[in-house]
Amino acid sequence: MSAYTIAVRELCAFTAKAGDLDLRFTPSPSSDEGIAGHKAVAARRGATYRAEVPVQDTYEDLIVRGRADGFDQTNGVVEEVKTFKGDLARLPENQRALHWAQAKLYGAMLCREFGMARLTVRLVYFDVDSGEETTLEQGCDAAALADVFAAQCRTFLQWARSELAHRAARDAAFEALKFTHPDFRIGQRKLAEQAYLAAKLGRVLLAQAGTGIGKTLATLFSTLKAMPTQRIDKVFFLTAKSSGHAPPLAALGQLVAANGGAPVRVLELVAKSKACEHPDKACHGESCPLARGFYDRLPQARHAAAQSGALAAADVRRLAQAHAICPYYLAQEMARWSDVVVADYNYLLDATALLHTLTVVNGWRVALLIDEAHNLIDRARAMYSVTLSRDELRAAARTAPESLKKTMLRLGRAWSSVSAGRPEPYEVEAAVPERFAAAAGDVCSATSDALAAAMTASEPQALDPDLLEFYFKLLQFRRLADTFGSHSIFDIATLPGRGRSELTIRNVIPATHLKPRFAAMSSAVLFSATLQPQQFYADMLGLPKDAGWVDVEAPFSTEQLAVRVVTHLSTRFAARGRSAQPIAELIAAQFRAQPGNYLAFFSSFDYLEMVAQRLAETCPDVPLWKQHRTMRDADRAEFLARFTPEGAGVGFAVLGGSFAEGIDLPGRRLIGAFIATLGMPQVNAVNDQYRRTIDAELGSGFEYTYLYPGLRKVVQAAGRVIRTATDTGTLYLIDERFGRAAVRALLPAWWSPAPLSAAA
Repeated sequence: MSAYTIAVRELCAFTAKAGDLDLRFTPSPSSDEGIAGHKAVAARRGATYRAEVPVQDTYEDLIVRGRADGFDQTNGVVEEVKTFKGDLARLPENQRALHWAQAKLYGAMLCREFGMARLTVRLVYFDVDSGEETTLEQGCDAAALADVFAAQCRTFLQWARSELAHRAARDAAFEALKFTHPDFRIGQRKLAEQAYLAAKLGRVLLAQAGTGIGKTLATLFSTLKAMPTQRIDKVFFLTAKSSGHAPPLAALGQLVAANGGAPVRVLELVAKSKACEHPDKACHGESCPLARGFYDRLPQARHAAAQSGALAAADVRRLAQAHAICPYYLAQEMARWSDVVVADYNYLLDATALLHTLTVVNGWRVALLIDEAHNLIDRARAMYSVTLSRDELRAAARTAPESLKKTMLRLGRAWSSVSAGRPEPYEVEAAVPERFAAAAGDVCSATSDALAAAMTASEPQALDPDLLEFYFKLLQFRRLADTFGSHSIFDIATLPGRGRSELTIRNVIPATHLKPRFAAMSSAVLFSATLQPQQFYADMLGLPKDAGWVDVEAPFSTEQLAVRVVTHLSTRFAARGRSAQPIAELIAAQFRAQPGNYLAFFSSFDYLEMVAQRLAETCPDVPLWKQHRTMRDADRAEFLARFTPEGAGVGFAVLGGSFAEGIDLPGRRLIGAFIATLGMPQVNAVNDQYRRTIDAELGSGFEYTYLYPGLRKVVQAAGRVIRTATDTGTLYLIDERFGRAAVRALLPAWWSPAPLSAAA
């Protein structure tokens, strides 16, 4: 059996953690602050000091490797550097014990490599705010350090051997993996082949593939098939939201069942808000019973979880309950030991993503699959954007403890220096003002201290929710200010009312933030029904220049969808009053000619109401129901419940809303759609600044800001009509601009649009 390789950090996380889960010593410095802190420490050392020294050693079937933060062979010193914020005295003892374990493992490996009999092992805690160092050190014999190394390895060795056995069985099963059906659907084989090649060649692939070909099953099957030969450690399957987890989990279940119960570990990761059993309690042993003794009970829970195979969120919860530990952090632990992880985009792509951190630390080879990738631009923008409101600052300041009052006042003055006297309600600055960024940092540090003090007091006092919410936003603002560049904008919005304003860092081009994430992957396949033009997605997402492209043929025929283009009407804002009645008559005429269920999409709720009112007044025989601005889950379910096979009527909805994608109404449940808009974002100050920013960086500012996102929404909404190979339906595209060649080129190739005359 081959050897098992593990990083020092991960080995110690497995063997040296004990006691309570305790998140009170927060927040951690950002990655940039951590890197700067390590460099600052190294710069203070002598000429014989070496930073980032690679080390490796073996123990039976185990290979342990890592990088010692600092090593001075001449003076016999090894350093483990930890950056921090806040009061170091509040660092939990079990966390410090973990740091000692890491430092001593590095010491043991360095003693062995350089034949040293003795070494000073030093912990260096570097305060990123003050620049001060706190050092703790122990003089250790090489023999004692070797004993520590051996003890840690022995503790992990049995698990390592079971992991090697699991991987051997998994890879053998994947080499012989059979598809779940006797044959592939139309287009499905092509997608599977291209996904396999991406995994084999270690490339990024953009795959446009329409509804109905089985994209999820095709990409998973081919990627699992490639795992053994390409030495792939993990597959990450990412979705836009947690409701998208069901298809990949179901497809993996089908593959396992079709292959005699293949030994694959599947894990679903969900948001903390959905997994937490005690949302009213803090994450430490003095508050939450599931945090108390967490690391003492974790080994048994981890062993049970590893034997379970499939770990959907409900399965993780049951296991956690059986072992009386936190389900959210049990799932995070099992991300290390699972073969396929199903999660939302943010678990890999946002600034503090768990899966990215684990991939880099462990040197994993990961095959990435991203579903509904057309959503990724907007989602990534949101991950790297933040808005601060002056109203939120005032609410936070009102409830802040006395220790925060001065820093809050300084932040308020810095805010006024940025926002006061602005002649326009919306303005953009070339950079984040330094004074404001510094004041924001001071508030973050002071709030961190207050938070730690509140949690560790003899009678703990929770900080006000308004203060905490503002604090977390301010932390994000600081991180984004540190990485601010031409890919983002900083703007100031003056709101009605005295002294009311908003300061926003908006990410416009996510490529800068996403490039390192894709670079850390062994391969990636991004797939969706709407990914054209491919250069738009490649530019905005930061894909490598050699990224592949495949446009998979649709499984539908032209005859299934009658596409009628209405170019004698305009749906522009100025023309809506004139177009409302003709559109209502058009809807009524189609409904009377072919009764059944239809969806009618509009650019806004105001336009929707205008046309719905005309239809109700002039054509009362046509049943209609409408999407409203605020709809709860029950309201949305009631809206969709009207689309029965026997039903007939028109559901009015907003393009880009919850009924324009992600819903499935096959057969007679939906026989047609009317799209009375090009879907382009509203022309306003913010979007026009997006256009200018993209123009300066990439060119094609209008297309990238308005045209391509708009047509994507149109195609997604139209995709609700034809869901299976037997569906038929009618689609009306209503706007004069649908007659333009540049617009028609962005529509699916299998459509055959035909003009509808004004007389018709």
